[in-house]
Amino acid sequence: MPTAIAIRKIDGKPGSVYYPLEKISLPDTQPKDNEVLVRLSAAALNHRDLFVRQHLYPGTAFGVTLLADGSGTVISTGSSAQAKQWLNKKVILNPGTGWKDDPEGPETASSYAILGGTKMNPLGTLAESIVIDAGELEEAPSHLSAVEAAALPLTGLTAWRAVMTKSGNAKKGRNILVTGIGGGVALMALMFATGAGCNVYVSSGSEEKIEKAKKLGAAGGINYKEQGWEKKLVEILPKERKFLDAVIDGAGGDIVDKASRIMKPGGVIVSYGMTLGPKISFPMGTVLKNIDLRGSTMGSRKEFGDMVEFVKAKQLHPVVSRVVVGLENIEGIDGLFEDMKAGSQFGKLVVEISKDNGNSKL
Repeated sequence: MPTAIAIRKIDGKPGSVYYPLEKISLPDTQPKDNEVLVRLSAAALNHRDLFVRQHLYPGTAFGVTLLADGSGTVISTGSSAQAKQWLNKKVILNPGTGWKDDPEGPETASSYAILGGTKMNPLGTLAESIVIDAGELEEAPSHLSAVEAAALPLTGLTAWRAVMTKSGNAKKGRNILVTGIGGGVALMALMFATGAGCNVYVSSGSEEKIEKAKKLGAAGGINYKEQGWEKKLVEILPKERKFLDAVIDGAGGDIVDKASRIMKPGGVIVSYGMTLGPKISFPMGTVLKNIDLRGSTMGSRKEFGDMVEFVKAKQLHPVVSRVVVGLENIEGIDGLFEDMKAGSQFGKLVVEISKDNGNSKL
């Protein structure tokens, strides 16, 4: 029987509880008509996984495999032609199901479900294997290792929608600010925006993270802990374009108030998360500048495919912060969660479940 990692129930209130990890056994499942069996090589953490352990995520469930990001090899298929074409191929999994191609959002909100740790979807990627519909696969970009491929899906999809679909400013010469650099979504947003020809600037409370971002293509960066950071940002913008066209933000707080002062009229702030709190201010000065605040969450199956093709075309490499090896390494996996709690990571936190036929590039 294949094994997986889930959370174990203990007493505690949402937000104060921290559910321990436990190894579980999954039933042997054979793929049906349009399904495939994927032997998973690697799986990656996202902030939602930490929220699941703290019971701060909707539908938190026990005995359900954790994590939504995964890469692996198809080792068995159902009888359909679509399923059979995947046999022996290295793949990455679409981290959410039930959203086909509507640019405004899931066609039916109740049908959209993300993999990992909730009652909305019984599947997760922190396991030896997974049976999933063949339509949810993309071939893993050949220039990526299994670990890098596992680091791509959820953060890549979220960043792609925020930058390419929602911002309307993924164009050559536009000035884009990506806040909170170091997180997986922010780093992929940096790569997508620079790949589209934008001048990308970053913010962080860590000078070290800012310097690392510059090496990845950022045109400059500012420390958001400094008073008047928005004025310092203007100083490093191109002399012919002393304003921001768009902001890609995952923190919330006072970002609208601060950034709108240095944005062009009609600029766009895309919010894909609010780690500083569930509310965001929107002052009248922002209204008078016709600045849009747009929410953005993950993305459609079509956007997932488009994102993977862009990664292939531009030969992009997701940034991996740290890797631990093996599902039996509960202590090591716990350590990855501790990195996320502390916000110390620069890039993705990945569990290498099995060696990629000995050809891992990391």
